[in-house]
Amino acid sequence: MNTTCPYCGVGCGLIAGPDGLVGDEAHPANRGRLCVKGATLGLTLDDRDRLTQPSIGGRDTTWAEALDLAAVRFAEAISRHGPDSVAFYVSGQFLTEDYYVANKLMKGFIGSGNIDTNSRLCMASPVAAHIRAFGEDLVPGIYDDFDQADLILFTGSNAAWCHPVLFQRALRAREARGTRIVVIDPRRSATAELADLHIPIAPGGDLALFAALLAVCAERGMLDHRFIREHTSGFDAALSAARTAGHGIDDALFATLAEWVVATPRMITAFSQGVNQSAIATDTISAIINLHLATGRIGKPGACPFSLTGQPNAMGGREVGGLANQLAAHLGFDDPSHHDQLARFWNAPHLARHPGLKAVDLFDAVHDGRIKALWIAGTNPAESLPRSNHVREALARCPTVVAADCWATATTARAHIVLPAAGWSEKDGTVTNSERLISRQRAFRSAPGEAKPDWWMFAELGRRLGHGPAFDFPNPASIFREHAALSAFENAGERVFNLAALTNIPDEDYDALRPLHWPIGPADHRLLGDGRFSTGDQRARFVPTIAPASEATPMMTLNTGRLRDQWHTMTRTGRVPELMAHRSHAALEIAPEDAAASGLASGDLVAVTSNHGTITLTAVVDPGQRRGSAFAAMHWTEGQGSAGTVNQLIGSTCDPASGEPAYKHGQASLRRIAAQWHGIALGRAALTGRVNTLHAGCWARTPRADGLMHLRFTGTAPLALGATGRAVATALLDLPEGLESLDYADLRRGVFRLAVLKRGTVQLLLHVARDTAALPTVEALEALFGQSWPEPDAGRLLIGLGAPRLSPAGRIVCVCHQVTEPAIRAAIATGRLGTVEAIGLATLAGTGCGSCVSELKGLLRHELVAAE
Repeated sequence: MNTTCPYCGVGCGLIAGPDGLVGDEAHPANRGRLCVKGATLGLTLDDRDRLTQPSIGGRDTTWAEALDLAAVRFAEAISRHGPDSVAFYVSGQFLTEDYYVANKLMKGFIGSGNIDTNSRLCMASPVAAHIRAFGEDLVPGIYDDFDQADLILFTGSNAAWCHPVLFQRALRAREARGTRIVVIDPRRSATAELADLHIPIAPGGDLALFAALLAVCAERGMLDHRFIREHTSGFDAALSAARTAGHGIDDALFATLAEWVVATPRMITAFSQGVNQSAIATDTISAIINLHLATGRIGKPGACPFSLTGQPNAMGGREVGGLANQLAAHLGFDDPSHHDQLARFWNAPHLARHPGLKAVDLFDAVHDGRIKALWIAGTNPAESLPRSNHVREALARCPTVVAADCWATATTARAHIVLPAAGWSEKDGTVTNSERLISRQRAFRSAPGEAKPDWWMFAELGRRLGHGPAFDFPNPASIFREHAALSAFENAGERVFNLAALTNIPDEDYDALRPLHWPIGPADHRLLGDGRFSTGDQRARFVPTIAPASEATPMMTLNTGRLRDQWHTMTRTGRVPELMAHRSHAALEIAPEDAAASGLASGDLVAVTSNHGTITLTAVVDPGQRRGSAFAAMHWTEGQGSAGTVNQLIGSTCDPASGEPAYKHGQASLRRIAAQWHGIALGRAALTGRVNTLHAGCWARTPRADGLMHLRFTGTAPLALGATGRAVATALLDLPEGLESLDYADLRRGVFRLAVLKRGTVQLLLHVARDTAALPTVEALEALFGQSWPEPDAGRLLIGLGAPRLSPAGRIVCVCHQVTEPAIRAAIATGRLGTVEAIGLATLAGTGCGSCVSELKGLLRHELVAAE
């Protein structure tokens, strides 16, 4: 069964067969290659923690009762307060068919623009910039351009971790044709480690840098004046603004970058969240597009500005109007003729006439009572939105919250009605990746319990609200046909997005659909190379951009982002031990200079405080981190540890044009916290699921193999919880009474231990001590779970004979082959290895998906320096 990966916007093809999941060699997006997340997808197909039954107020119920109540609550709100009193908040995890039905219901028949998506958090700025430059939300390039470029600029993109399969194509292009790779990023990221040139800009410095590059191209006579004259407008104003920009980086670095840009016609600028999640994001992307328009590097082989999409179907959501400021099929609120077209096509006399609330504003409206009924699907805003504590308060205040998801989350915990959603591998539809490639996502197993696809839920809600004929969809194919027909309706070429060839596709052809680019038809799938744009005069628009003056602040810039092996708020990846081995707990990465100023060393606890709260993280001193800027991963939640989500520290500042939050530009202060004691526990999930936050201090939870859960604790107050190991354990873990247990305490040394057994087999081990040297490793504790401990020998579990400290196995660097950092360092030293390829031959590290190659390079450099 051919399907596609549910993670990033690369859109890799997969084959699900009797031997598991493998890459689809015939799929043009990945040609059989997978990253570590895609390669371990089979390990996520565990339904034990899934939502399987609708519930109301925590009580299991039927679909009919749950949907009837939801419809009554939505209808009452609309009747009493108008259509703008209700809202949908949906997800880039949706299939296009899910998105289409939800958008049609809200904008077409409820009559409000209040449907927005978590794609607002990652892709709204490229949409805004594309529309104002090209007249339509168009990505000009295709992935083949990465094979044909001679220069690739990655700006605001850690593609080696976030889009690894596509980044591997860039590396292969360097091997094959000498393509130069430049990374523009405040951090020396994994991508920067593999680049030919790293430009360590200040946070937000991209805008000035690209404006300065435009000015240099003009000075050196490298503009395409014919293209500018015949196919664009507004160039003089844009160039005038660019000439005021200072590049903001080292002069020698700028000279090298400028020389490469001036001399290399085949150039791609690939940008992602580091650009998008900023208060000046849309202008920054406009500066990138200005450079490409002025030099004629657009829609040509190896030459284009390229937005790297974050989610698997963020593009599909944009096609059907999933953003609050869009209609559908690239129709816009600001054009009365578009409104008329859509109203007639849908036969929707009450079609929304103005844009709805964007994500941050939407939850403000929930908080202040303007939104009375809210349907959240496929996303976890209680963890993922800025000011997450504010969002949780908003959910608590809302009279009706419906949440549809595959797993329980912090959001479903705050919903009145919870609906079990069918997810990846269980439902059928289409997705569109970053290069406008439509692929089928196919079901290859049954959904657990009563779980249903989202399109079905919205269609059922539409029927209950009195709009039955408009939502009489028997299957996803029928939805797709209507979506395709709308794209072609009265479209005489004004809109590039057009699926006219698929408007009558039979069910069997839809089932067999192979990947194809839109617009359907042209042999060359690149766009805009002919100089025709979707504006009134078919000319592209230059946009003058001026970088704002930087303001001095005593606060650190708090930058949030992704880890290599994790996805969103870990509802899927956080359950896989192999994916947790690379980074096992929340941390704050800071530069050595900032660490010294705060008295911090790696492993210390650091309180991170913004205007919105304080969280405690483990400090990691990283020489690749820019001074004055700290990095924390976005993935961690209240389920994984006491820190919860870093998003509670991020403010509500958004780009004014796109409404996308400035996740990359938080402001925080740091303070070292002295540790008083440390603890480690390993046990079955039933005994490790309830951590007592009153006494546990700073804690983190990580799944291990064989259903075990690893907990680590660091106390921030003196340990005065009792005189026995049992008392300490109960205070930390809130253990139930009646367990068969042994405990040990050495008050002088501050050592406490507990073992919980069941008929001689270990169920839980807990060690607490003032000093980490008195604690065993998690590997040592794991070894004790496979043994039988009859009563005469059980005491050895606690007095140390049965729990040697051992050497820790070390952090997993290569997840594909489970190769640890100590093993790689040892191989480099003993084998005198000098290349990444040699490491691969010796250890297999880096020979799988390739996501760890940058780290191997860093370890190699470190070991070679240490040996000198």
